[in-house]
Amino acid sequence: MPKMKTKRAAAKRFKKTGTGQLKRHKAYKSHILTKKTTKRKRNLRKATMTDASNIKNMKKILPYL
Repeated sequence: MPKMKTKRAAAKRFKKTGTGQLKRHKAYKSHILTKKTTKRKRNLRKATMTDASNIKNMKKILPYL
């Protein structure tokens, strides 16, 4: 059986933490920032963990992470 390939787009967007969770950046921070509140933009800066419902798919596309 050949080696599995990592989806490179996902590998650039997710990092594994020490406890095995996947860290990601939040969306909606790239453009049209004038209508978003300062508080909302500040909270979008922070990284967060990937939701538990997506973990199964993430393990599939990131087999060696």
